[in-house]
Amino acid sequence: MQSGKAERDVALTTLRKRLEDGLARARLTKTQLAARAALGRTTVQMAFKPDGPLPSAGTVVALAQALQLPKSELLELRRNAVDGIGSAAQVTGDDDVDGALGRPIRQWNPHDLEVHPAGPALVRQGAKVEAERVLPGYVLRPHDLVLTEVVQQARNGSSELVMLIGSSSTGKTRACWEAVQPLAGEGWSLWHPFDPTRAEAALVDLMRVNTKTVVWLNEAQHYFVDPQHGERIAAAVHKLLTDPGRVPILVLGTLWPEYARQLTSPPAHGAPDLHSRARELLAGRTVSVPEVFDREALSKAAALAERGDGLLADALTRTSADGRFTQDLAGAPELLRRHQQGSPVAQAVLNAAMDARRLGVALHLPQAFLTDAAIDYLADPDYSELTEDWAERAYAELAEPVHGKQAPLRRAALRPPRRPPGTPDSMAATSATAAEGGPMFRLADYLEQHGRVSRHLLCPPASFWHAAHAHLTRPDDLYNLANAAQDRHRLQWAHHLRHRAATAGSAQALIQLAELARASGDRDNVEALYQQAADAGSTAAMVRLARLKEESSQGRDAALLVQKAMSGDAEAILQSAELRERVDAGAEALYQRAVDSGDTAALVQLARVRESRGDKEGAEVLYQQAAESGDTDALAKLVEQRMSHGDADAAAFRHMIADTDDTKVLLRLADLQEQKRNWRSAGALYQRAVDSGDTAALVQLARMRERDGDAEGAEAAYQRAADSGDTAALVQLVGLRERSGDADGAETCARLVADLGETEGLMLLAQLRERTGDENSAETLYQEAVDAGDSSAMVQLAQLWEKRGDSEGAERLVQGAAEVGHTAALIQLAHLREGLGNVSGAEVLYRQAADCGRPVYRVSLNRWPWGLDPDGTPTLPWEKERFQGTPRTE
Repeated sequence: MQSGKAERDVALTTLRKRLEDGLARARLTKTQLAARAALGRTTVQMAFKPDGPLPSAGTVVALAQALQLPKSELLELRRNAVDGIGSAAQVTGDDDVDGALGRPIRQWNPHDLEVHPAGPALVRQGAKVEAERVLPGYVLRPHDLVLTEVVQQARNGSSELVMLIGSSSTGKTRACWEAVQPLAGEGWSLWHPFDPTRAEAALVDLMRVNTKTVVWLNEAQHYFVDPQHGERIAAAVHKLLTDPGRVPILVLGTLWPEYARQLTSPPAHGAPDLHSRARELLAGRTVSVPEVFDREALSKAAALAERGDGLLADALTRTSADGRFTQDLAGAPELLRRHQQGSPVAQAVLNAAMDARRLGVALHLPQAFLTDAAIDYLADPDYSELTEDWAERAYAELAEPVHGKQAPLRRAALRPPRRPPGTPDSMAATSATAAEGGPMFRLADYLEQHGRVSRHLLCPPASFWHAAHAHLTRPDDLYNLANAAQDRHRLQWAHHLRHRAATAGSAQALIQLAELARASGDRDNVEALYQQAADAGSTAAMVRLARLKEESSQGRDAALLVQKAMSGDAEAILQSAELRERVDAGAEALYQRAVDSGDTAALVQLARVRESRGDKEGAEVLYQQAAESGDTDALAKLVEQRMSHGDADAAAFRHMIADTDDTKVLLRLADLQEQKRNWRSAGALYQRAVDSGDTAALVQLARMRERDGDAEGAEAAYQRAADSGDTAALVQLVGLRERSGDADGAETCARLVADLGETEGLMLLAQLRERTGDENSAETLYQEAVDAGDSSAMVQLAQLWEKRGDSEGAERLVQGAAEVGHTAALIQLAHLREGLGNVSGAEVLYRQAADCGRPVYRVSLNRWPWGLDPDGTPTLPWEKERFQGTPRTE
């Protein structure tokens, strides 16, 4: 008997050896082999696994054909190994030796059972970010409770069927997968009939289903709605459920609502009854799955996200408002594939849409803008092949839906405004909708978010800016794009888009133009621009206009006073004072207008004006109002005012603040005292904040003690803050000890920070070692921090490599840091290169920094005084037009 087992083991080992040799000769991976053999990846992996189950005859045949191996020889080896298998559960595939179907639940990959992938999730591996297909955490909803009960009944020994009814990508299949997990440890198998077709597989093999098997009828319309076999399959399932020799059995299926209605609705009078057996089978066995996550489900998802589930957290950023949570998760991978593998024209339109959204254009994008913007996103060969109908074909391609009824770019159905007639909001919405003209499109939320990450280092091409200037009419869109162009040092486009925004009525653009005019000395135009912005309802413009009036009145007043005082003209001095009072009154009226419009910050300005006019009581009332609205600066100003006037109630007032634990006011007062160089008062206020429980104030107190030369007192304060859990205090302590010459003590503190899991500790240690000349040790520590995901460590390591002459390695690191959001790294390395004399290398990085909106304006203006063109080349000199003002409507 032992000899027979040995022979069977040899047969199985030989079978797997032949497969391994064939795989090596074919030079395929197992994933490639699975695709070639039309098998699941798990099936192929298990066939090669030394301690895995015996592969089915069908699997052996498929692998033999894919690897060009002799089928008869491999099947003979499998037959010789069969007698050594002790149970059906040890045989994989759909045709084990006992005639039973399926394989153990644990051997199934949920994606092979048509659970939609919900990724890929981004997994950081040091400096690299890789994609990995994973399932997100699962949120239980009411239909899961019904499933749990049905599964429990099957565990207790009965045969059960339940059909989940819901629209595409509402979580039906995932719910079934989660429901069967308790059965995985109890010897249950799962059978998914699909070969050669679902209906044929079910019709032929349902009679072979054995006890403790889950029959997986996902997308059950393929079984029961089949015109040739549907009713026979329903009858076979009914027989399976009522066969006492095969109890327990669990049949799980999913259906879209339209198919459920087709199967369960009685036929019209006189019409043939095409689904009587299916209708009887499903009666009382259906469970509805809701379209959206309700508030409770969203709350559960948020809790999982807070515990580190990145996929759920990512989906919540897009779906917390409409609750279409599972649809978003299911559609995301396919949306990404459609973007990456779409036609060139479709990709161009999508890239233009993604750039528009990430640079501040509103949700609904005009088709005319997208079409014109897309042109320069096309490569020359693709542009030369454009046909007259390229745009229509691109929009049609992008409108094709993916899972969850999503499309990469879909036409937006704009709802008409519902405000009462004559209200400002109603008129604005109506005019904006009418002004846009033409169809509007909306980018899929997932692709919008993907674009913000994947394209954040890129500046849009010239066609994008030209299309925006030509087609966009909404003031906020134009203003946001003007700022985006300015941030990218595309000064010419910023200028023209800002003028377009101002003409369209953007108060922010008018304020910007006023400030630019003021900076250039064009004072005649400043007040008019501020006035237009104020007339548009901008309280910020009202405040600026009021300040301008104050400044101009004081300037004129001072000049006149000096001139007339020299001549002794008392009447002229009186006239000047009256002029100032009139202008100040105008400023006060503007501040009051801003306050009435809801700008609480204007209360402080209005208080300052009244205080300057000698109205101390009126000023204090306004400071009090601002303080009560939550303005910490106003409250600090109020306390300072009382203190400066020797108010007998000042001390009591300060204690009242401390008793309410409002240490923000104490810190603000301390900061004001520091600005006035009242060190003792500032120190006392910081101490009061500490006494009130603000441990962060200990760091400020330590800094002041260090400034005063009290290193011991400073260290004590830093240590006390560190003991309370303030890691930043430990970091400060590292610097203090190093400055005091205690290198060992500094390193001890840095090591403590690192031991707390903070990569900043590794950075501090590396910097200490680098400053002492131990560059090898510093490099090792920087690399540890990089491997832990600290992008700032990548910059430090890049600078170290650059100094050693490894410019290529340094740039690779900096590019990696920029890709994960640390775009300042480009500028830091550029500065270093410039200092080392590598001017051309610095130029490349400065331009990249400009492209992603992180230019250094001093450097940029010196290098490119007229700005950059969209393609990154320096702009030729151009003439700035003076803004002529917005047209007035009668």
